[in-house]
Amino acid sequence: MIRDLALRNRTCRRFQQNESVTMRTLLKLVDLARLSPSGGNMQPLKYILSCDREKNAMIFPHLAWAAYLKDWNGPAEGERPSAYIIVLCDTAIRQSADCDAGIACQSILFGATELELGGCIVGSVQRDKLRKALQIPANCEIALVIALGKRKEQARIEPVKADGDIKYWRDADGVHHVPKRALEGIVLA
Repeated sequence: MIRDLALRNRTCRRFQQNESVTMRTLLKLVDLARLSPSGGNMQPLKYILSCDREKNAMIFPHLAWAAYLKDWNGPAEGERPSAYIIVLCDTAIRQSADCDAGIACQSILFGATELELGGCIVGSVQRDKLRKALQIPANCEIALVIALGKRKEQARIEPVKADGDIKYWRDADGVHHVPKRALEGIVLA
């Protein structure tokens, strides 16, 4: 059921790096994105897939992780993603595809969750450096990067506290806590 997927689909930032994700799995996930809605049915999104250790090592340094966790610089060796999907907008088709990229990423993450994989949509990307490292064509703009792999961390949804703080945090056991606003607080009429 879609609600179950939405509840289980929590951002994952620590992975079991030695648990591989196959190219076949990545293609299945991108196929879900391909079938997702697209503004004007323009379908401007393209994808770069990586489940290769060397290529993953070229991608990882160009990503920033978890802005609210000030004392954490991202996953350590052994906890890094075992796969990536780089979401691109082909500007020869459409100049920007922010809405399409968000829809596609959610479809990919729902599919990953169904396959018992964790994922993280990364928007903080050194785009120029990643473009150069992967030799991405000039007409393809990097929209987002999805990090994927077998989860190494647990995440829990919690209500936003009275002070309104929405910042996620980790407890002493490494459990990732994600405050969510109440339904009554976001429906205006």
